[in-house]
Amino acid sequence: GTAALIWNEIIREKVTNFIMNQSKEQRILNFVLQNAVRGDPCSVVDTIDKYCSQKEWAMNVGNEKGLILDKTVEEANPSVALELGTYCGYSAVRISRLLKAGARLLTVEFNPEFAAIAKQMIEFAGVQDKVKLLEGPSEEIIPQLKKKYEVDTLDFVFLDHWKDRYTPDTILLQECNLLRKGSVLLADNVIFPGAPDFLNYVRKSPHFQCTNYPSHLEYMQVEDAMEKAVFLG
Repeated sequence: GTAALIWNEIIREKVTNFIMNQSKEQRILNFVLQNAVRGDPCSVVDTIDKYCSQKEWAMNVGNEKGLILDKTVEEANPSVALELGTYCGYSAVRISRLLKAGARLLTVEFNPEFAAIAKQMIEFAGVQDKVKLLEGPSEEIIPQLKKKYEVDTLDFVFLDHWKDRYTPDTILLQECNLLRKGSVLLADNVIFPGAPDFLNYVRKSPHFQCTNYPSHLEYMQVEDAMEKAVFLG
């Protein structure tokens, strides 16, 4: 798994970027703009999956784990959802297509280049009315959610950013009183690349009830899993 990731993420990508004079993320967006149906979030999600499974690997949640994400979102039926790690906007589009009328998703992206791509992806999918993209580090944005973005509590949180931020950001969500009894956290890549600190924290905490969903790394046959942690108050 590690060798395949190094090949896809570092060697192959750098060579292609140099030859084509554009980033992989820009190539994914271009493929969507040329092949997906504007205003159709399902078409956008399917087109990204097609590109990343057939042409270039990318760190979207992917379709296999995407089905786990879908099921969790549908069960939580959130009015206010938070995503940490927007990347190209794949999961933001995927989540937003399942939101009920009047619900909103706040998605946080640290990398300005990724945020610019995601903004275009979200608009092309036609879900910009449901999604607000917040650019900056999660540890700065989370404490601003209540006052600046009028969030009372979060019904659903998707953690898919830097793995070493999973635990401190979960603690920050608790300290900022952003979780209510029944708030659902779903964390991606808990086996590969892995988030052992996070698993240790939520599984040992009396404040969370955890469920593990074994799966595979996006677009690969490498073992991975998602962890659902329901806040008990």
